[in-house]
This record gives sequence, structure tokens and C-alpha cells, in this order.
Amino acid sequence: MNVFPYLLAFAIGCVVPLQAAVNNQLKLQIGGSTLLAALLSFCVGTLALVLICMLSGQRWQGLASMGNAPWWQLTGGLMGALFVFGTTLLAPRIGMAAMLSLIIAGQVLLSLLFDRFGWLGLALRELSTPRLIGATLVVAGVLLVNYGDKVGK
Repeated sequence: MNVFPYLLAFAIGCVVPLQAAVNNQLKLQIGGSTLLAALLSFCVGTLALVLICMLSGQRWQGLASMGNAPWWQLTGGLMGALFVFGTTLLAPRIGMAAMLSLIIAGQVLLSLLFDRFGWLGLALRELSTPRLIGATLVVAGVLLVNYGDKVGK
């Protein structure tokens, strides 16, 4: 079994709280604007991707067919902007663990639906009992992370 994709996914998950914390510090540095911090973050990310594309020899001509793409295929950047803005806004307000537990729960629950129905051309995967138990445990984890300290008080 190739463990690299699993390790990469874990590493990406480790970067999410770091990104939110870094962007929050950037927000404080530039006068408290969450929107401007998200914009700067996206600009740096865009420059990094341009450099990687240039170094890896990507065929820029492929972008010419972008006009043929349905509108919804171009919404990924909007979703990314919402994610960066939202995590920068929420991390200092509700705490990193609360924010990320809710993000992960949303990801797991919607991912199960994507797997079950093969939405947007993804491979079909069954909603097995172990997978549903895992999702239930994630939701239980969200409740414990967010409300566990209040139990019994």
C-alpha cells in the first residue's frame, strides 16, 4: 500500500490550523482587516502557483479553454477564499479546536454524500456501517470539543 497520499493528506490537515494562525497574525499586522489578510494570503498563494507552474513546464495554452467551462467549475476559488477568510475570522473568536472540529465534521459528512452518490464525477463508495460509525464519532468529537467542558457544570 502506498502511504504517501495518506501522509500528504495528514500533512495538509496539519497545515490548516497553522494557516489560520499565520493569517490571524497577518491580519493584526496590517491593521485588523480579515479581508485584506485573506487577499494577501491568496496573492502569495497565486504567486507560488505561478512559479510552480512555470518551473514544472505547464502548458499555459490550456487556460484558453477556460471560457468553455460551466460557471460552477470556476467557483473553487470562491470556496477557497471563503475558507481562508472564514478561518482567519473564526480562529481567534471561537478557538482553533472548536473551529477545526466543525470544519472536519462538515468535511466528513458532506464527503460521505459525495462518496455515496458520486457527485461531480467522483467514484462511488458505499455508506458502510464502519464509515457511518466513524462519522458519528466525528460528530461526537465535535460535541466534546465544543461542549465537553460544560458537561456536569
